[in-house]
Amino acid sequence: MDVEIITIGDELLIGQVVDTNSAWMGQALNEEGFRVIRRTSVGDVEEEIISAIEAARSRAPVLLLTGGLGPTRDDLTLQALCRYFGCRLHFSEAVYADMERFFRLRGRPVNELTRLQAMVPDRCTVIRNQAGTAPCTWFEREGLTLVSMPGVPSEMQWLMRNEVLPRLAKQFRRDLYIRHQTSWVRNYTESELAMHLSGFENGLPPFVKLAYLPQPGVMCLRLSATGPQAGLIDETMTALQADLEGLLGGDLFATGDKPVEMIVGERLRARGCTVGTAESCTGGAIAALLTSAPGSSGYFVGSIVAYANAVKRQVLGVAEEDLRQRGAVSREVVEQMAQGALCVLGCDYAIATSGIAGPEGGTPDKPVGSVWIAVASKHGVASRYYRFGALRAQNVQRAGLTALLMLLEQMEQEVS
Repeated sequence: MDVEIITIGDELLIGQVVDTNSAWMGQALNEEGFRVIRRTSVGDVEEEIISAIEAARSRAPVLLLTGGLGPTRDDLTLQALCRYFGCRLHFSEAVYADMERFFRLRGRPVNELTRLQAMVPDRCTVIRNQAGTAPCTWFEREGLTLVSMPGVPSEMQWLMRNEVLPRLAKQFRRDLYIRHQTSWVRNYTESELAMHLSGFENGLPPFVKLAYLPQPGVMCLRLSATGPQAGLIDETMTALQADLEGLLGGDLFATGDKPVEMIVGERLRARGCTVGTAESCTGGAIAALLTSAPGSSGYFVGSIVAYANAVKRQVLGVAEEDLRQRGAVSREVVEQMAQGALCVLGCDYAIATSGIAGPEGGTPDKPVGSVWIAVASKHGVASRYYRFGALRAQNVQRAGLTALLMLLEQMEQEVS
C-alpha cells in the first residue's frame, strides 16, 4: 500500500525547523509494510495545502499530514481540510475535556487560544491525542484516506504508534513485505566501494536494491528488498548479506540501522569497558555523540575539553616543551592528552583530538582541517594524522566520527 507524507509549516521551508517527522514516519510505515512514495513540504497557506493534497491523492490512496494544528493564526491546516472536504468546524466537548485534563496535570489553565484546538471538522473521525492538545483527524472520501496529525514530534509519534498505524493495518491489506539490511563499512570512499561491489550489484535480483549512504569518514550500505513472499525475501537477504561480508571482510565492521556512536556503546558495554575523552578541536563533540545513546552512563565516564594549552599542561600533563617545540597539533601532544585522560578519568579507553577546525588558524605546515587523533588504553596508544577540509562544522563532525572508528579498531585489535 502506497502512502504519501505532507508536512506543513513555514518553519520547514525556511530551514528554521528540520523535518524529522517524515524520516520517523517513513521508517515506521516501512516496518508495517507500507511504502512511502513521496514526501512534500508546504507552507502555512490554505491554497498550498489544498493543492498538495489534490496532487498527492492522484499518487497514493493514503495521505498522512503533520503540522499546522496549533492555536495561532498561522495554523491553517484544519481550515484547509474543511474547504477540501466541504465541512465545518464545531466545538468538541470530548476534545476540550482532554485538553483540560492535560493542562491540569501540568498546573496550567486552558486559555482562549488553546481552547480553539477543541474546534474540529464535523465530517471526520476525531482521534484523541493523549500526548498533547491538538487532536488527530481522520477523513475518508472516494477511496482517499487522509490523516492529519500535530507537527510536534512526540505527539505525532504517540499517535502513529497507538492509533494511526493500527488503524491503517486493520483497514488495508498489506500486500508487500519490505526488509532493509544496513551494513557499516570503513576504509572506502563511495566511488571505491561502488567499484569494488560492481559485480555484486550487477547480480542482485530485480526485487533487491543496494543504496550507498556516505557519512563523514564511513559508508553505510543498505540492501532493500520488496515483494509478496516473506520467506523468499528473508532467504535472499541472508545470502546477500553473507556475500557482502565475504567481499568486504573486516572493513564491514557492523550491521543494523544504528549510528556509529550506538555501535561503539554496545561494544563497550559487551566488554564491560569504559571510555572518556580529552578534546581540543572537537570541543566536546565526541562526548556529546557518546552520551546521545541511551544507557551511555554504563560506559562513558567523562570528558576534559582542553582547548587552552594551559589545560593540556595542568590537567592532562602534556609536556610544556612539546607544546612549545611541536605545537598543540602534533602526535606527541595528542598522545599525551589521551594518556593523561586515561589516568585522570580512570577509564579503560581514552580518545584525544587536537587540530585546526578553521576557518582561521592554519599555517603552511598545518593547514585548516589538520587533526591529530589518539586512542589510548592500558595496552598503549595509537595516533593518526588527518587532513579533513576547510569547513569548521564538517571538520568537527568528521573528526568525531573518525575518532569513534579508531576506538572500534583499537578494541578489535586488542581482542584479536
